[in-house]
Amino acid sequence: QVQLVESGGGLVQAGDSLTVSCTTSGRAFSRSAMGWFRQSPGKEREFVGAIRWITGSTYYTDSLKGRFTISRDRAKDTVYLQMNTLKPEDTAIYCCAATTGTNWYRRETYNYWGQGTQVTVSS
Repeated sequence: QVQLVESGGGLVQAGDSLTVSCTTSGRAFSRSAMGWFRQSPGKEREFVGAIRWITGSTYYTDSLKGRFTISRDRAKDTVYLQMNTLKPEDTAIYCCAATTGTNWYRRETYNYWGQGTQVTVSS
């Protein structure tokens, strides 16, 4: 069994920065990448970005490039999502996911998911 646990969410003001993290535990598996998704009330879960586990190469949805940064610490089995200049529209539950596949933009690619951490940005 593989577990992903997010942490670091909270209530912040517009313009603030926040970093959320996701730690993997349990059965070892050969992941190709870790992804971050977010879901706001009434909206579908959307891709935020992903990081290739071995190389550290990152990929982002176009609208978030430059504001959000993904990194990972392989020794800690943890991936991070740093969010800068937060806006009220960034309010969502942020979930991490792990995949052994290659199409990192698609939700269906991911094998394991965390429960998510709530990020609320007040105006």
